[in-house]
Amino acid sequence: MAETRHLFSTPLAVDSLASEEGMQMLRDAVAAEQARDSAGVQISNINGWHSNTRMLEWGGEAAKALAYKAMQMADAHTVDSKSPQKTRYGWIPEMWANVSGKGAANQYHTHPGSFWSVVAYLDDGYNGDDDPKLGGELQLQDPRMPMIRMTAPDLRILGADKKPQATEPSIRPRTGMIVMFPSWLQHAVRPFHGEGTRISIAINLVPGLSAEFN
Repeated sequence: MAETRHLFSTPLAVDSLASEEGMQMLRDAVAAEQARDSAGVQISNINGWHSNTRMLEWGGEAAKALAYKAMQMADAHTVDSKSPQKTRYGWIPEMWANVSGKGAANQYHTHPGSFWSVVAYLDDGYNGDDDPKLGGELQLQDPRMPMIRMTAPDLRILGADKKPQATEPSIRPRTGMIVMFPSWLQHAVRPFHGEGTRISIAINLVPGLSAEFN
């Protein structure tokens, strides 16, 4: 019988935020920063508010705790191939906030220069409504880009589970969810049609050599 091996899998880690108090502290910090700088910045966001990337400075201890959790997730999914017992690398976090109302979205993009990217949802904005028409899903694109431009685009490769592999899988956010994926993975947010306000925190983790190895 022929042997089938599945190569180049792309990890996606999903966890939950444990502290409601910490989430509320983050919401308060985001609201204060949005009031201070209502213009924000325009990067991948379409409508909505995008803060500067200095949230570790203005986000307080709750922001530092969230960054630490993200780094723990990264440590659990990364190995230093030349020093597997004691990694030579640490993580340098960069953090910002997004506040999205009805009609907001994010176009496809990557985060060059980082290794892992993380998004944490402080409020999914759905107000408990499960209607899929509300949109707002985190959408990921198959990194094997030529695959979805082949001459027979309806053909799909079967995965290890014997099901067709999706070329643009999506995740419906929920309050308290935290998601991590490689920074080179193309991702977007579909237009959000909920009546609530979505509040999310994004983190990039850049690897840096620890001081003892410099």
